[in-house]
Amino acid sequence: MPSSVRARTTLGATAVVAGALVAAGLAVVLLLRANLGGQTDLQAEVTAREIASQLATGASFGSLDLPDGEEHPVQVVDERGRVLAASDHLRKITGTGSSNVRPGPTGEPGDDGGRRGGHGGDDPGRGEVSDDDPRLTTGSATVDGRTADYRFAAVQVTTPRDETVTVYAGADLAAARDAVGTVTRAMLAGLPLLLAVVAGVTWLVTRRALRPVEAVRAELAEITAAGDLARRVPVPDARDEIAGLAATTNETLAALEDSVARQRGFVADASHELRSPIASLRTQLEVAAAHPELLDVPGLIADVVRLQHLAADLLLLARIDAGDRPPERPVALGRLVRDELDRRAPGDRIPVQASIEGDPRVMGVPGRLSRVVGNLLDNAERHADAAVRLSLRAEAGAVVLRVADDGPGVPPADRARIFERFVRLDDARSRDEGGAGLGLAIARDLVVAHGGELIVGDAPEGGALFEVRLPAI
Repeated sequence: MPSSVRARTTLGATAVVAGALVAAGLAVVLLLRANLGGQTDLQAEVTAREIASQLATGASFGSLDLPDGEEHPVQVVDERGRVLAASDHLRKITGTGSSNVRPGPTGEPGDDGGRRGGHGGDDPGRGEVSDDDPRLTTGSATVDGRTADYRFAAVQVTTPRDETVTVYAGADLAAARDAVGTVTRAMLAGLPLLLAVVAGVTWLVTRRALRPVEAVRAELAEITAAGDLARRVPVPDARDEIAGLAATTNETLAALEDSVARQRGFVADASHELRSPIASLRTQLEVAAAHPELLDVPGLIADVVRLQHLAADLLLLARIDAGDRPPERPVALGRLVRDELDRRAPGDRIPVQASIEGDPRVMGVPGRLSRVVGNLLDNAERHADAAVRLSLRAEAGAVVLRVADDGPGVPPADRARIFERFVRLDDARSRDEGGAGLGLAIARDLVVAHGGELIVGDAPEGGALFEVRLPAI
């Protein structure tokens, strides 16, 4: 099997056309043979009925007007198989009622060669030609030294003297066979030429059709070699599947370029965020090594905890980006929120005012849903002045979790940007005690991974209102 699409397409198209031409040619030859055979049978029948009509009108066997030439040999045979009349120059015949080619000595009317005194029930009436379809046979005849195959039609007739005889008239098969042979040879001669034309045209058309694909492939190879994701593949002017492929490829390259840019930015931001606590740890340890009395153990612990949290956040983001998703199960979200509130209550800067209606259930990962609640509460407490409110209820097939604070809120222009990684607004920078700007990004990614959405708006108290919507079971 050829390896290239062009070769396979050419081979397949040529094979299909060859099969169609062979089938069509065979059908034409068979129809032509049947048609010419029917015409030959008709000629033999017409000749036989003409001779039979002469006998029905009283013509004697010796005075019959028989056809001249080789095309229609005629033989008249009685019911006993005796030849009563035959064409001139007929030397040999097969496929008729008798192999004799000359009338016998008793072949004239008045002799006992004819059957007198009535006829059988199936014989035509006196002076009549049979209306039945003639009996058709194939044989051969030699006329004037030429032997050929003939189609013979046998027609019964009863003379006015009540003699029932059978007239055999032949029609030459050579013309029909020659015509069929000529058509067959012409088809066999033209088939290779036609297939060559089909193969050549298919090869050229396929090459032209696949030229844009080769251009896309070559450009992709150069992009891969150069590592330049800003380049794009050429899009053909035609609005076909190849143009769609090129457009989709460019969209994929754009998404890949954006993903790589985000990844690079993520790595750069992560490196920057990790550098600060590590540098702080190193500085304190170097000071402690030179002056042990200055060792600030609480400060070291705080920096280590901050570094630990940052590493955990980065690891979680890496898992989310890699598509890591633990098995989900039904989660009672009301119980999960209560447990999270109880866990963090001792360390809350501002107590959380909770309103939990019922115990709605969602499909999800309990640990990651707890992380969403915790991150939203951390963000609210970090920016609130005196109040943090949480509500949970089921609404129209969804479970809605709202976390509001009475802080400065989020300007409308920044409401999409705060969910980006390592993004901290100016106000957050002044209030944030070591935060890396990953809490909201992690919360949004986890909510989206659970099939929900996280949006931010204005709280009734004037601060920020974060709303999580998850599909309810």
